[in-house]
Amino acid sequence: ETFEMLIRLAENYTSTLFCNAYRNMAAEAAVHVQEFFTDVGLFLFGTDASTEEFVNRFFDTLFPVVYNHVINPGPTDISLEYAECLRAARRDLRPFGNVPKKAVGQMGRSLLPSRTFLQALNLGVELINATDHLHFSRDCSRALLRMQYCPHCQGLMLSKPCLGYCLSIIRGCLAALAEVDLHWQKYIQALEELSGALSGAHGIEHVLLNFHSLVHDALVQARINGPELSEQVNKVCGPPVRKPKQSPGCSFDQNKDNRGLKMFSRDSEQTLTNRRKEFVGHLRLYRAFYGSLADQLCGKELAAAHGLPCWDGEDLVRR
Repeated sequence: ETFEMLIRLAENYTSTLFCNAYRNMAAEAAVHVQEFFTDVGLFLFGTDASTEEFVNRFFDTLFPVVYNHVINPGPTDISLEYAECLRAARRDLRPFGNVPKKAVGQMGRSLLPSRTFLQALNLGVELINATDHLHFSRDCSRALLRMQYCPHCQGLMLSKPCLGYCLSIIRGCLAALAEVDLHWQKYIQALEELSGALSGAHGIEHVLLNFHSLVHDALVQARINGPELSEQVNKVCGPPVRKPKQSPGCSFDQNKDNRGLKMFSRDSEQTLTNRRKEFVGHLRLYRAFYGSLADQLCGKELAAAHGLPCWDGEDLVRR
């Protein structure tokens, strides 16, 4: 949910850029902005996609809009066929300079570790679910029965097993979980390292929330190169073919979208980082969970307290 909120906020910033600085094309651009951040979300949550492809697709589809409103504005809009020619020619014409290449690099470095982090969390959930219900062997069940209920046959209804006896039985029953322990510890260590890679200038918060700045740089680059681009476009696609102009305007309701994002606000770069660090910090406390499960069960629940009489499997003794 935090990742989803971050994506919404980044989309919010980018749409606000068009509404504030390029209002005449904001409505058209909003469609492509929404498609781009939908692709970001799909990639993060596991869809088989290429960051390079959907970043380039965004700038491909943005170019006809920028050409129509910034590079070669006119009283009418360019036709759909002409817009398709511009879209197909964008990568050769390079109207946005090196910005798309820069965006591809940033998205690849930030989204892939975040995607891996989410996949790792799902793997952890699967492991916990798989070990949540254990099927004890017949030998284990018999040993538990002797430990828990044989004292009752001698009228020792309140006695508890001795700690050493309890540990011997429970460790035998949880031998399969003990095999998980080393892998679980390595898993948590890997999560810690991966979490560290998600911070800083290449972190997903920084990259997504500053994507609107890259888009702004791309638009400035296109405007500066406008006359030269117009000549290149005429060579590739011919003179503009136009159609009746649609009603321009900004369809993005900033106030409406901002209401749902108050908890993120401008501190959102810290929000995801803090939540991730807090989560990994809690998980670190359970690094030895599977290896120490028998000690936890016997020490806190099953075995007799230190200094009290306890059941050693045959008789009541003082240990």
